[in-house]
Amino acid sequence: MLLVLATFFVAQRFKHKRQILLKQKFFKQNRGQLLQQLVSPRIDIAERMIIPIDELAKATNNFDKARELGGGGHGTVYKGILSDLHVVAIKKSKITVQKEIDEFINEVAILSQINHRNVVKLIGCCLETEVPLLVYEFVSNGTLYDHLHVEGPKSLSWVTRFRIATEIASALAYLHSSVSIPIIHRDIKSSNILLNESMTSKVSDFGASRYIPMDKTGLTTMVQGTIGYLDPMYFYTGRLTEKSDVYSFGVILVELLTRKKPFSYFFLDGDGLVSHFVKLLADQMLVQILDPQVIEEGGKEVHELSILAASCIKLNAEDRPTMRQVEHTLEGLIVSKKFVQNNVEVEKISENDITMMNCSLKKERESPPECSRRYSMEEEILMSARYPR
Repeated sequence: MLLVLATFFVAQRFKHKRQILLKQKFFKQNRGQLLQQLVSPRIDIAERMIIPIDELAKATNNFDKARELGGGGHGTVYKGILSDLHVVAIKKSKITVQKEIDEFINEVAILSQINHRNVVKLIGCCLETEVPLLVYEFVSNGTLYDHLHVEGPKSLSWVTRFRIATEIASALAYLHSSVSIPIIHRDIKSSNILLNESMTSKVSDFGASRYIPMDKTGLTTMVQGTIGYLDPMYFYTGRLTEKSDVYSFGVILVELLTRKKPFSYFFLDGDGLVSHFVKLLADQMLVQILDPQVIEEGGKEVHELSILAASCIKLNAEDRPTMRQVEHTLEGLIVSKKFVQNNVEVEKISENDITMMNCSLKKERESPPECSRRYSMEEEILMSARYPR
């Protein structure tokens, strides 16, 4: 009996020691020491951001499937409750190839230096498992994509859409010009904009983000992003600049105005959302593609926002505004048009305006205009995406 107990005790000790060695191995594998240096030179902050795997396992009931919030190609997100009762979102990568580890470290390094109300907050990370884990603030209300593309005629109100656009612009302007080393997000899209219970937006998913050295205006890198939101010039040249984010933001503005999905919208002649939007704006027939709710609620600010969107999605990156200029434009519209959520004073589009728009549509049907092929690059991208670069 004593021999059995002794054998069991030795086996348990061996198992425990093996687990410790594995944790140490994985910690080193995930570049733990480097990560601590990237997070902060201050040891206390670095230590506070490292969360043990046991804590996260307990927080998620051993990563119970019932705790899953969603996921994509890169991993699964779980809802967890830490020992201090903080509700968090925990991202667990699906695979452990070096690229995933590099993106994990990149996201931690970037988010650890960001402090902006419209950027998702990184609470900590775990390096003790083969699969790296990231721990974020819990943003409870889904994504902008979820709320915008609901079934039915009504979606987010115009005031909410306008405010969300302003918040995203503020976050991107901060990343481009208010941090010590400028950051380009590289994958701005509506599904990467989280919304909390008060519908405040939070830019998320910084795995693909890149630093831009202060002495440079851009860098050449492997093309990464989402078709429909991807800057055509970046796609063709591999040259990444802050104007690539400006283009993606412009696509989000078009998405807010139209409630069309940038990656799956095609007009009869094969035009994508961006090229069709630009043509209709140039022909003063934008009402053809605008969300009816935007026409009903938006007033004459719709035209101003449409002009801003068009400036952001210009083919030549140098012709696009900076995100700081975009932010100032949106803030100026808020002040001048009294866009205050609790006391909204919005000038509706008049019946005469709608009549003129309808006349434009009738005229178009009678005599279809010749359309510019200026934005044919967008269609070429969609075709090129089928083949490896």
